[in-house]
Amino acid sequence: MLSAESKIMLAKFLYQFTDLFFGFNVFRYITVRAAFAAITALVIALWIGPKVIRLLRKHQIGEEIRTEGPKSHQKKRGTPTMGGLIILLSVFIATLLWGDLSNIYLLLILFATLTMGLVGFIDDYLKTILKIKKGLIGRYKLIGQVGLGLIIGLLIYFHPFFEGIHSNTSVPFFKNLEIDFGFFYIFVIIFVITGASNAVNLTDGLDGLAAGLSAIAFIALAGIAYVTSRVDVSAYLNIIYLPGTEELTIFCLAIFGAAIGFLWYNTYPAEIFMGDTGSLALGSALGTAAILLKKELLLLIIAAIFIIEVLSVIIQTTYFKYTKKKYGEGRRVFLMAPLHHHFELKGWHESKIVVRFMIIGVLLLLLSFSTFKTQ
Repeated sequence: MLSAESKIMLAKFLYQFTDLFFGFNVFRYITVRAAFAAITALVIALWIGPKVIRLLRKHQIGEEIRTEGPKSHQKKRGTPTMGGLIILLSVFIATLLWGDLSNIYLLLILFATLTMGLVGFIDDYLKTILKIKKGLIGRYKLIGQVGLGLIIGLLIYFHPFFEGIHSNTSVPFFKNLEIDFGFFYIFVIIFVITGASNAVNLTDGLDGLAAGLSAIAFIALAGIAYVTSRVDVSAYLNIIYLPGTEELTIFCLAIFGAAIGFLWYNTYPAEIFMGDTGSLALGSALGTAAILLKKELLLLIIAAIFIIEVLSVIIQTTYFKYTKKKYGEGRRVFLMAPLHHHFELKGWHESKIVVRFMIIGVLLLLLSFSTFKTQ
């Protein structure tokens, strides 16, 4: 319900005309605002997409393809990048119009998303405009991720709003079971945000892959945010009740809409790449949403493909170093890491890999919902 203190721009404006036409009453409902947030973000992304692509082409801001990657990717050299700006702008405007900006959950996730979007933008700027091949040095990215996690962690742990739940997380498949990490929870938050942002960043290697999987993951988080905010539904499902998280539903569906809109231009063959501007922002939003909803452990299911992509790189690197030290020659577990490149080198077409990964993503979405137990 809209209150006098709410800072919802468009929804509050439209709701005041209820006396003139009863239909405007629908803008008091979170489901309507969330749906309009998704539609708004989608339309904005579709509208500004061609404009951003033309602008990037005009200034020759294109992707530099790694020589050690699949040879088939060399034809993508010069494809406009920094497309994450489309996603960020669409999400920000949609959230500004339909979300309650006095809501602490919404403010925290917007802060996390825009902060890592800025870090990603700096990286893309260094690589594409200043032509610094490696972009932002890895440790500086890590400082940004850890710094963001520390800020979010300290706010959640010490802010009075989170009193009583500031260090708890829910355990999937169990009724009302929570783990209290105490002060160590701050480090859990740092790990989740850092891990999630890096995971989406590593997955962004095929046309449409990161955008498609992110859209699916945020559908899951939107549903969780909604039921978590309802005292009746959360009690029925035996999950933690968190009043105020309904605004995360708006944000998550805004990202869904923006990601789908971006996917229109990012699907194979991509007209634009999201770059680190998009992937780091999406990853930090993914991790922060799970943290705010107390579903860090459930993220292992929702974001399983992102996690597997990271693990494939860790396994490949570790095994290569081990075998090189032991045998004098490095050996590989996969043909190439991350895992999507392994399937490319096995002869799978890029589109087939993306669609199959997205099918698995939908199955994971359904599995995540099945973890809620009813009496």
